[in-house]
Amino acid sequence: QVQLVESGGGLVQPGGSLRLSCATSGFNSFNYYAIAWFRTAPGKEREGVSSISTSDDSTEYADSVKGRFIISRDNAWNTVYLQMNRLKPEDTGVYYCAARWGVNSDHPFYTRDFGSWGQGTQVTVSS
Repeated sequence: QVQLVESGGGLVQPGGSLRLSCATSGFNSFNYYAIAWFRTAPGKEREGVSSISTSDDSTEYADSVKGRFIISRDNAWNTVYLQMNRLKPEDTGVYYCAARWGVNSDHPFYTRDFGSWGQGTQVTVSS
């Protein structure tokens, strides 16, 4: 079974940086299309943040984070990272990673195409 564990969250002031890690277990990149980061704020729907493809390392970013966040991975897909720079209060939320098993939609963050959700890590951007 694939297990994903997020870490690296915390409290940071606006304009600061934070790096999140998604540690994988039992993950075979041949069985999945991508790993993506999502986030959710209280009372709001889950939002896709960034994804990285298992086939060609191509990346996708939500417009709200483009130019500020960078997704990357290690060579063996043991860890997927999300480097978050120039953080804003609107970036506050619980961040999750998930593995994409299906392509029922061309949208890179179609949540029903994802599984193996981690437990999440809290990111708070505040003065």
